[in-house]
Amino acid sequence: MDSTLAASYAYCRQVARRRARNFYYSFLLLPRAKRQAMCAVYAFMRYCDDLSDEPDAGGVAAMRRKIARWRGELEDALDGRFGPNPAWPAVHDTVRRFSIPHAYFYEMIDGVSSDLEPRALATFDELYRYCYQVASVVGLSIVHIFGFDSGNEKEVRRLAERCGIAFQLTNILRDVKEDLSLGRVYLPREDLDRFGVDPSALRLNRQFVDLMRFEVERARQYYRESAPLVELVDSSGRASLRALIGIYSNLLDRIELAGYDVLNGRIRLSAGKKLWIALRSL
Repeated sequence: MDSTLAASYAYCRQVARRRARNFYYSFLLLPRAKRQAMCAVYAFMRYCDDLSDEPDAGGVAAMRRKIARWRGELEDALDGRFGPNPAWPAVHDTVRRFSIPHAYFYEMIDGVSSDLEPRALATFDELYRYCYQVASVVGLSIVHIFGFDSGNEKEVRRLAERCGIAFQLTNILRDVKEDLSLGRVYLPREDLDRFGVDPSALRLNRQFVDLMRFEVERARQYYRESAPLVELVDSSGRASLRALIGIYSNLLDRIELAGYDVLNGRIRLSAGKKLWIALRSL
């Protein structure tokens, strides 16, 4: 590995160690090459997410220009021409080495682009599409790093998509209050109306608890549906995937144990708990 590529992977590891609070523990369970590749994909996805979350003095138009530049840099990087971001050589090497379809990276950019302006979703179908773009495409990317039998590809892709939906629904339920402060309401209007919840005046009452209980169970259903994925990836990746699922599904347990109160404090797992889940996954 040349010095430029080694430095790029080192940068990606640093980003993952610093920012991937729920992912990084699972990365440690992988062989070195796969661990480095996971960090490279994470560094790309993390930067994408930051583009939509960090306001620009120039407003939405300026943020769209930044995302357009990032898309152009991605196109160049996939062809081996690297822009200023130090992650690009590692991203290029990871995509090439593990044969990750390029389309997933563009879909991730499309997903974060949709977050640039305040939004509300009318139906679960709309929410599913959003979750697919920002999370399922991550799952579809990293199963190539985990590895799988090509004869199972159709089923692996279906289950990876479901797993990504489960993860993103968990994020959304944990971050209801934070997202609302950014003008984002991801819970579908059809569900809010069904349970009589006004997103502009959220409070911890019976209606909100009933809504959250319904959404938590929906997320759990996607975890159950995607569970067979663990046995379909290569043996070297199973513990890591099991840890990822364990850490995220435990967040749902914490939401439930908190009485579905995601309005008065952030639900999180301690580092010790995540480490224990990772070790148990072995």
